[in-house]
Amino acid sequence: MRTIILFISLFIALSSTAQNKGVVKTTTIAVKGNCEECKKRIENAADIKGVKLAVWDEDAQAVTVTYKTDKVTLEQIEKAIAVSGHDVGDLKSNDANYNKLPDCCKYRDKKCELPKK
Repeated sequence: MRTIILFISLFIALSSTAQNKGVVKTTTIAVKGNCEECKKRIENAADIKGVKLAVWDEDAQAVTVTYKTDKVTLEQIEKAIAVSGHDVGDLKSNDANYNKLPDCCKYRDKKCELPKK
C-alpha cells in the first residue's frame, strides 16, 4: 500500500511540474530580406535555444516563429535576427552587420538581381 501511495504522490508531483513549463507560442514578426539566401540566414539566425520553428516568407516580408516562452523571449529572437543583418520590425540591424550581407541581400539599397528559383 505504501508503494502505491508513494507512486501516486510521485506521479502527481511530476505532473504538476510539467504543467508549469512555458507556453509554446507562435507569432509573426516583420523581417526585411530579398531572396532564398536571406530566407536561410533569417531562419538560421532565429534558430536559438527555445525556438521550435522559424519560417520566413519573402512575399510577406515576415518570419513566423514558434517558441517556448520559458526558454526564450520574442525580444531575444528579434535581436538574434537583427545581428544577422536584417531589420526586424522597428529594430534596425546595425550598419556593420548590414554591410556584411551579400550584394543581392542588401534590401535597403536595391532588390535582388538574381533570378528567383
